Amino acid sequence: MQSYALTVDKLLDHAAKWFGDREVVTGGGSGPDDRIGYAALRRRANLLSGALASLGVTLGTRVATLAWNSRHHVELTYAAMGIGSVCHTLNPRLTIEQLAAMIDEAGDILLAVAGDLIEQGAELKARCSSVRHLILLDDEGATSPAGTLTIDKLIEDHGVAVPWGDFDERTVAGLCFTSGTTGAPKGVEYTHRSNYLHTLRALAADAVALTARESLLLAVPMFHANGWGLPFAAPAAGTKLVLPGRHLDGASLAGLIRAEQVTVAVGVPTVWLGLLEQLERSGESVPSLERILIGGSSCPAALIERLERGLGARVQTSWGMTELSPIGTLSPPFARAVPGTAGRPPLGLDLKLTDADGTPLTDQRAGQGHLWVRGPSVLDRYLGAENDALDAEGYFPTGDLATIDRDGNLTICGRAKDLIKSGGEWINPAEIEAIVGADTSVQHVAVIARPHVRWGERPVMIVERAEGAEPVDLLALLKGRIAGWWLPDAVIEISAMPLAATGKIDKQRLRREYASDPAAAA
Repeated sequence: MQSYALTVDKLLDHAAKWFGDREVVTGGGSGPDDRIGYAALRRRANLLSGALASLGVTLGTRVATLAWNSRHHVELTYAAMGIGSVCHTLNPRLTIEQLAAMIDEAGDILLAVAGDLIEQGAELKARCSSVRHLILLDDEGATSPAGTLTIDKLIEDHGVAVPWGDFDERTVAGLCFTSGTTGAPKGVEYTHRSNYLHTLRALAADAVALTARESLLLAVPMFHANGWGLPFAAPAAGTKLVLPGRHLDGASLAGLIRAEQVTVAVGVPTVWLGLLEQLERSGESVPSLERILIGGSSCPAALIERLERGLGARVQTSWGMTELSPIGTLSPPFARAVPGTAGRPPLGLDLKLTDADGTPLTDQRAGQGHLWVRGPSVLDRYLGAENDALDAEGYFPTGDLATIDRDGNLTICGRAKDLIKSGGEWINPAEIEAIVGADTSVQHVAVIARPHVRWGERPVMIVERAEGAEPVDLLALLKGRIAGWWLPDAVIEISAMPLAATGKIDKQRLRREYASDPAAAA
């Protein structure tokens, strides 16, 4: 057989050759949309590779992006990866201190930023000694400091065609830090091989199942595990790629879906709830939409039913992690998911359940256990770690508690580190959250542990009520459905639940702000 390196540049090469006119569209909000064909995007990205090389970007060097989902962000990604450098996506919603720490750990030599993030970019360049160049991806609202390069000017002045993929397929292609919602953020490096194989897994018929007839709205940010790998999967399938830019409000998304005839939309539940509320207010519809793929956080069955009814599209549930590149399991795209489950793993990912000591459960389809995963797109070790994070069989510990039913459907039952030990017995916050979260009066709910002098820990429930909803006695809602001693000691109502950019509730922040109660502790 031929020697054929599995490098991600080949995915865009395929799109340029066979789907050259298929569009990549970036929503402009109130302004005009930006659109380009795959063939033209490939040409620009390759010229940009040559321009990056003139700035000292070479094999193995790291370049960072601080940007939203846009055509220029995609161009920069392929330009960097095509010549073997590492694209390090940063989350714009983090603090300058957090971003600077990540840049310093990665040793990024270049920072590319969106126009409305130029001030943060300039401050990061000043603080991080490794960053030599600041590149502006677009000029929306930007006043650039001296020395800033624009992507278009860079291509115009220094763009030159260069060979892509002239390196080993195990070369690192991307870097993303974990969300840090349950622990300190850690760097995860993706290789070309892992991204390529992850793309093939995503395209499976019972997975994301993209085809050339689809129009895909990518509302999950590219700084979350390369946008769930879909900037690779879309060109690989010849799928029209629709990017919302910074415009994730319900009105902008509704207009973009209608204008671009979007058939598949991908994002966290909060995004689709915002779209649904916009449609309910306006009386509009999105008739082209066929499927919504949700992930990032659990979605109660009641919310899924509401989304399907209001949007007229099937909801496809999933589970994944940054460490999995990130797709883990998915419910079938063209059949109703088993309520509460996140579907089955596509080929290329294996699961196992163990007890707390790491011993595999005798019957993998009965009972709850700690979830471990193995596959070619699964983390071996974190950035900077000397040792791998795997067990003797090569499985990675997800930190999740889960069950697998007789049909192979995975259900995430909560994070092992979120369990609350009260009086020597365990309380699972996820079970409480699932009951309360299903009530229409609740927008977000989280249960955390609060120290207690007698019981060690006790549960406290934090709630964001749905706008305009009639208040419901949430403790009464729980009585008779959980053990009496599981009932939270307090219900704290807040105006807005703190969320990470991935849509997950930031439990670390909740613990800092609400876990301390001197009276209870004493």
